[in-house]
Amino acid sequence: MLYREAGQCKTTYAADQQIFPIRQDRIGVIALLVVAFIGVPLFASEYWFSAILIPFLIFALAALGLNILTGYAGQLSLGSAAFMAVGAYAAYNFQLRVEGIPILVSFICAGLTAAGVGILFGLPAVRIKGVHLAISTLALQFGFFFVAQRWVAVTNGDNGLQTPQASLFGFVFNTDERLYFLVLPFAVLACVAGSNLFKTRVGRAFVAVRERDYAAEVLGVNVIWTKLLAFAVGAAYAGLFHGLDDVACW
Repeated sequence: MLYREAGQCKTTYAADQQIFPIRQDRIGVIALLVVAFIGVPLFASEYWFSAILIPFLIFALAALGLNILTGYAGQLSLGSAAFMAVGAYAAYNFQLRVEGIPILVSFICAGLTAAGVGILFGLPAVRIKGVHLAISTLALQFGFFFVAQRWVAVTNGDNGLQTPQASLFGFVFNTDERLYFLVLPFAVLACVAGSNLFKTRVGRAFVAVRERDYAAEVLGVNVIWTKLLAFAVGAAYAGLFHGLDDVACW
């Protein structure tokens, strides 16, 4: 068999805590990165960059945020679209209204804004869970879009988001290929951070709450704080990186 962990013994704690402890995983990830950074730009067309690759990376990161929230923390949510919209509108406003703000700072502020909204969405999780929690987040999402459609001063209404062209360190992202190389490093770092999260105390608390919140509380986990933090992290992932999607419109 080409893919097995047997025989790959770990002799140190550092080796055991690697993000990719299996040798075949490390080789596969390196090969995938080579293809993404070198192979794809050589053969992809403008259509592939704009219509497939860039949206794929951005929505994959939003899905990763939902996986952290629902898959690992066990908090059912149907409000991810609202988190993505918060990130897009926040990045738009920071970039448009704060003169001279770097685009990376705009994305970080957008992620923090989405995290704050995620905490508001997570407040029902303090009292309810399961399908009732999912329905409450869906209701909040519809409420958010109702407000966003009418708060024209912030969202620009149905006219869309139109801001100056994005640049970083004097480098202007005026082609789809350049946008791809802006999004791809973010995607890689986010995936690595997400994988490493569950080797930390916070990640283990997420899993404990998902398995049995009462038992986790007995073991010393602050269940309320953990649930709200899960919503904040999941929303930040969706909001922080969905702001990148609007760079193509800038």
